[in-house]
Amino acid sequence: MADIQVNDNSGKGKKVRSKKQPPHVDLTPMVDLAFLLITFFMLVTTFNKPNVMDLGLPAKPKEPTNEPKNDIDLKNSISIIIGKDNRVFYHQEEQASLTDQNMLETSFDREGIRKVVQEAKAKAVKPDIFTVIIKPTDEALYKNFVDMLDEMAITKNERYGITEIRPWEQEIYDRKIGVAAASAATSGQ
Repeated sequence: MADIQVNDNSGKGKKVRSKKQPPHVDLTPMVDLAFLLITFFMLVTTFNKPNVMDLGLPAKPKEPTNEPKNDIDLKNSISIIIGKDNRVFYHQEEQASLTDQNMLETSFDREGIRKVVQEAKAKAVKPDIFTVIIKPTDEALYKNFVDMLDEMAITKNERYGITEIRPWEQEIYDRKIGVAAASAATSGQ
């Protein structure tokens, strides 16, 4: 950006002094360079890849086998139900004996589910084959499921299974969630 200087010779033979302008910097090339750098980094950057957890699941047998079923002894296992709103429930009961009172709720922190699993394993008949059965509901968050798998690694439980929640457990779970929702609604009024 050039400035045009005009000489004013209307004076009476005096020397003409140029007016000193304050210096200024032309930022046009700097803006061009910034946009070039932004464009360059947008084109060469790799975008975040989704985090995927590998689960080594056994293949289903093609033919029915005559091997006896491995029923898990409930005294030697614990069922953990992962629910909505970061809630987790657990029990060690059969269908006939499971009630609202013995399906208990805990949390995902150190004093919560970790302590429950460790205590259940310590009380197990055969701690070397103690099994944790993880049952996420349809409302469970993926984060909570991953947290539960992390707890299995922290507590060094190598025997755990992931399955769907049974209808009789779902019924009691729904009642527990309904009771919590009803009590929250009444306390909010």
